[in-house]
Amino acid sequence: MAFLTLDRLTKHFGSHAAVDGLTLSVEKGEFVSLLGPSGCGKTTTLQMIAGFVEPSGGAIRIEGRDLLAVKPAKRGLGIVFQSYALFPHMSVAENVAFGLEMQGVAKAERARRVAETLELVGLGAFAARFPRQLSGGQQQRVALARALVIKPQILLLDEPLSNLDAKLREEMQIELRQIQRTVGTTTILVTHDQGEAMALSDRIVVMNKGRAEQVAAPHEAYERPATPFVANFLGKTNHVDGKAIRPERIEFAAAGLAGVVRTRIFQGNHWLYQVETASGLLTVIRQNVGGAMPEEGASVHLAWGTP
Repeated sequence: MAFLTLDRLTKHFGSHAAVDGLTLSVEKGEFVSLLGPSGCGKTTTLQMIAGFVEPSGGAIRIEGRDLLAVKPAKRGLGIVFQSYALFPHMSVAENVAFGLEMQGVAKAERARRVAETLELVGLGAFAARFPRQLSGGQQQRVALARALVIKPQILLLDEPLSNLDAKLREEMQIELRQIQRTVGTTTILVTHDQGEAMALSDRIVVMNKGRAEQVAAPHEAYERPATPFVANFLGKTNHVDGKAIRPERIEFAAAGLAGVVRTRIFQGNHWLYQVETASGLLTVIRQNVGGAMPEEGASVHLAWGTP
């Protein structure tokens, strides 16, 4: 039996189906991302699990138990919001302890668990500070500690890294994955960032118009997209003879599909090309290894292996 089950979960807002018969099984300790564009239903799905939105139909179960029959505050879920939602008048330690106080945990036990969790997220020395004295990344860690300290059955993450700059977001992705593996908490992440979902997840649920287009391991979904939507959403892709070919799979070769370089853009660790061919305008990504690369206007040949 799966740990968490969404069974034909549905939510209508008037005539609009925000979530349309979503079925998903999540194993204990698994990290699953709900990935898709704005309006695809991923956040509504998370809110139904949390209890903030009531489903129009379907069921949510934890180890076979009906979660919809349990009040939101009693579901034992840890939640990290996009805004972090920290209490500005409370110290870091007080913010983290808040959920434990609500549970009636004794003072000594609260102090022990708060200290333990702050060490886990690398903020042991920041317990007495206030949110305004912290960077965005540190505030994100406080929010994560507050969610983890109650030892939740499931950790729900609603775009938790979207307010961070690109470099810090990458660093926090690594930290978040390491923390999740250490703690082993079943985790559901909502994100529109394909790279983030693929970096963090055991499996991704690619959503579109309230439905799951594909549920698979990141590598599998990227290499073998189930639908054209998945192929296009998970990074750049080329359609040649009915196949989806990733730009990084295409090489400049001595023989192959003839073309002319229309655009060449340097992006640091790689070059991004657009090449005009008989099969249309193809995107090519080649790693920057320091050698000479074709110029704009150059005649080239393209070749690729199994897409």
